[in-house]
Amino acid sequence: METEKKIQTAAEQMTDRDLSEQIKKVTRESHVRAENTELMRSFQRGQVTLQQYKLLLCSLYEIYQALEEELDRNSDHPGVAPIYFPAELARLEAIEKDLEYFYGQDWREKIVVPAATKRYSHRLRQIGKENPEFLVAHAYTRYLGDLSGGQVLGRIAQKSMGLKGSEGLSFFAFPGVSSPNLFKQLYRSRMNSVELTEEERNGVLEEAVRAFEFNIQVFDDLQKMLSITENKFQSCSTHSTPSKTLQIDGTIITTTPLLRMVLGLFVALATVSMGIYAF
Repeated sequence: METEKKIQTAAEQMTDRDLSEQIKKVTRESHVRAENTELMRSFQRGQVTLQQYKLLLCSLYEIYQALEEELDRNSDHPGVAPIYFPAELARLEAIEKDLEYFYGQDWREKIVVPAATKRYSHRLRQIGKENPEFLVAHAYTRYLGDLSGGQVLGRIAQKSMGLKGSEGLSFFAFPGVSSPNLFKQLYRSRMNSVELTEEERNGVLEEAVRAFEFNIQVFDDLQKMLSITENKFQSCSTHSTPSKTLQIDGTIITTTPLLRMVLGLFVALATVSMGIYAF
């Protein structure tokens, strides 16, 4: 009870100078754009497919691997320590569990991600080395969005994909968080306590916008990859020699026969308002 009072008091004291409020303000336009990607609309309509979800998990794995490795490595940094909650928020282990459920024990040999995912991961590792305080922008954007829509999106995904039970949906579960709303208030108050120079604060705000842009690019690249794969699959139906590569905006992705079969069979894209970006 006492903890809840402290969190609520912190929330009431937030002002326009609070970092969390400033991030909301500068990312408002990007937020709307993210909501209107084809993938996000599928989720909001309750029409996400198993094919979409599986391929999204592949990209989320690479993104969270980079983010959480950099957060772990910089956990003592003054710009990271206040918002470092691995027991409550870490997603990597949950994503690995889901990937194994869908792809089998050799899932690492079967996953594929587009160029945008690689760029996003590279950026996370770059700032982890050069500007660790910028990690707060990515952690806030991803974790609080995931936490906001976790339970609702989990139910939508389960129903849309015809899954029985919670297997394959670990990504949406936060067993270390008993009250998502109260935890988000705590997280924002911790985030607002981070001491930043004016230059650093401006850098974090710019990075928050960049975080949204990276996610939008990932969603768009995934859709392009899936569309091209569908066309190639249809082409293979009338030609005896199957294609061995996918090309997106000049980026060639080499595929194994099994991966080509998986991509050919599973066509399309997950996470906003009610979901990943609704914070």
